[in-house]
Amino acid sequence: MSCGEKEVKEEVILRPVKYSEVSYLGGEKSRQFSGTAQTEKIINLSFRSSGIVTKLDMKLGQNVKKGQLLGTLDNVSARLSYESSISSKNSAESQMNTTKLSLNRMRTLYEKGSSSLSDYEAAKNSYRTAVASFESSKRSVAIQQDQIQFGYLYAPEDGIIASVTAEVDENVSPGQAIGILNAGTAIEISLGLPESVINAVKKDMNVKVSFTAIEGETFKAVITEVAPALDANTSTYPITIMVIDTDERIKSGMAANVLFEFVNEDLAKDIIVVPASAVGEDGKSRFVFLIEGDSNKATVKKHPITIGSLTPEGFEVESGLKIGQKIAIAGLQTLLDGQDVKLN
Repeated sequence: MSCGEKEVKEEVILRPVKYSEVSYLGGEKSRQFSGTAQTEKIINLSFRSSGIVTKLDMKLGQNVKKGQLLGTLDNVSARLSYESSISSKNSAESQMNTTKLSLNRMRTLYEKGSSSLSDYEAAKNSYRTAVASFESSKRSVAIQQDQIQFGYLYAPEDGIIASVTAEVDENVSPGQAIGILNAGTAIEISLGLPESVINAVKKDMNVKVSFTAIEGETFKAVITEVAPALDANTSTYPITIMVIDTDERIKSGMAANVLFEFVNEDLAKDIIVVPASAVGEDGKSRFVFLIEGDSNKATVKKHPITIGSLTPEGFEVESGLKIGQKIAIAGLQTLLDGQDVKLN
């Protein structure tokens, strides 16, 4: 080699290899489903009477206390009805007093023999009717008084106003939602699960939750409700999850991802299983390629194993492997014993 020539080192390109860790049969399986966060208690605010809104003390994000006045109606119809019921009560009371005087007079005449028994009984019946009418009118007054109170809207619980859908001078009807109150302190997530996993889900089961608005963090949660029947509209089984870890950053309406880790406790935990694609045969025995090294550079070594039954998760391994060992799971035909590879 002349002095002007430089030695060129040939760059070695490592073959990428897909791998998996040896695990037990029936190990954890993770599934993720999406849902929406909301407070545990959402209350639609509405008046129990009709009328025009004259006052509305409700703003988005406003903190309110139980019993706080949030809005009032003009209550014209309710007040007119109340005044009419008062008038009817006074009239019924006057009629009752009149029939009572008539009854007393008729009783005196009857005792003196100046009136017949039928006239006396008729006077008693008139008085009983008048008393019943007066009692009914009193109940009507109480009902109409309640109707006036229905024109006032009070906060049923402590909470935060999440929505306002009415304005002052707007005509509203009974039961019409004019706002939403988030009264709960805990955050719940509602979602639907397919029938393929619903039997593995139980009440009080722990899960993990992440939110797209809060990157890189997961929160502990627990399943609080599991529906026993299919929802015909979504063809899924509704469940409810409560977030245990409280955080002010979690707000109602945020998109959430719920991670379930299912464990089949009925399967034997000491049975090792490997993917079927990881097992090769060379005419003498079954083998796998063990991987030794790190993610940058590793070496594959041909390793004999004894297999058992084939399961949906792969071959059961009777001997030759330990939990946690890394094995190649694809391209066994192109691998050589002692070959340097790169983990993929």
